[in-house]
This record gives sequence, C-alpha cells and structure tokens, in this order.
Amino acid sequence: MNRAILVSAALTVALGVAASPAPAAAKGCLKGALVGGVAGHYAGHHAVLGAVGGCIVGRHLANEKAKEDAGAAAQHEQAPAGPPAAEKGY
Repeated sequence: MNRAILVSAALTVALGVAASPAPAAAKGCLKGALVGGVAGHYAGHHAVLGAVGGCIVGRHLANEKAKEDAGAAAQHEQAPAGPPAAEKGY
C-alpha cells in the first residue's frame, strides 16, 4: 500500500511540473530540498520539514552567490583593460 501511495504521489508531482506554464526559477531550492529531505528523513522521519528548510536555505545561498557574481562582474568591467598604448614619437 505504501508503494501505491508513493507512485501516485510521484505521478502527481510529475504531472504538475509538466503542466506548469513556465519553468520555475528555483536556483538552489531543488538541490537544497533534496539534501534537506534526506537529512530530515535520517534525523527522525521529518523529510518534508527538512525539504522545506533545505529549499529555503538553498534559495538564500543561491541569491547570495548571484549577488557576489554580479558584484565581481561589475568590478571586472570597471577595471582598466591594461596600460595605455604608448605613442610612437616619429
């Protein structure tokens, strides 16, 4: 019976993802949810709670990384390309 519930839940999630109109911008959430769900399962059968917490933390870390990457790219664009070209004195 547990297998039937698991299969039906997996099909429901798959159909929900396939029917969504636009792809979700969930950078970090999916990976965090996977890790959090596994950790929650082994830490007292709280997989759903772990997945929710992992999604929140993963999304936060992805946002922080995006801010750092944007700051580094902006700083790189402002830096001069190299020393100015020397004029030839003929």
